[in-house]
Amino acid sequence: MKQVVDKAEDVTNSPVLEFLARAGFAASGILHLLVGAIAIRLAMGGTGHADFSGAVAELATTPVGPFLLWGSFAACAALSLWQAGDAIFDFNHQATKKKIRNKAKAALQAIVYAVLALTVWHFAMGTGTGDDNRKAASDFTVSMMAAPGGVALLVVIGLAVAVTGVAYGMRGPKKSFEKQLRMPAAGAARTAVLSLGIAGYLAKGLVLLLTGLLIVIATIKEHPEDSTGLDGGLRALRDQPLGPYLLAAVGAGLVCYGAYMIMRARLAKMTK
Repeated sequence: MKQVVDKAEDVTNSPVLEFLARAGFAASGILHLLVGAIAIRLAMGGTGHADFSGAVAELATTPVGPFLLWGSFAACAALSLWQAGDAIFDFNHQATKKKIRNKAKAALQAIVYAVLALTVWHFAMGTGTGDDNRKAASDFTVSMMAAPGGVALLVVIGLAVAVTGVAYGMRGPKKSFEKQLRMPAAGAARTAVLSLGIAGYLAKGLVLLLTGLLIVIATIKEHPEDSTGLDGGLRALRDQPLGPYLLAAVGAGLVCYGAYMIMRARLAKMTK
């Protein structure tokens, strides 16, 4: 049994998987760039779905769409596996409280990238549509509200997503994302990474906060169809006073986050 565990750990720490996992950061960055661009387009009165299924749908329309889709799927799947390996095998040398926190973060990231990989896979297979994420969020809320205790659980989930958004947003001004990177020496490159990280994490945190609040509001008002994920949260922002300007600013921030993630593909600390 120990040999099987050791072999699994070797696989999750292999140079090949590390290379693909780094590519996963870049793939995530490209998708965030597209989501940000779609958000800016919505702010200007255009159309589109400002979430990952909408971004992947636009990626699929490029001349090299199939190549990008399969490459992004492999990269996101590899990053999910890498994060799962962290959750299972790494951080064991740390104090119990810190170890549990870091393992939980890695497990959550593994799930996030697995869902992203699944979204891309549907498009690569020709079965995906631009409103997949929006529909999935609404269907999930409807199903949960019909289950025993589902309403309370949905409120908890929404609040958890909102709190996660606040935590993400705080990483920007606090520059705590630097711990994830091998930062460049002082100069233009370091300034660029810091600037993109600060703006990007603020925007990412805001959209997670909006998404979580939308879940809570839709649940309390018993309108589960209004829980429409990231796209719904951004559209709700557009409908507020000065909403188009705020949405454009958030879209620009998501573009910054995408650029930061592409840089992270090169600079990330992959060993624990």
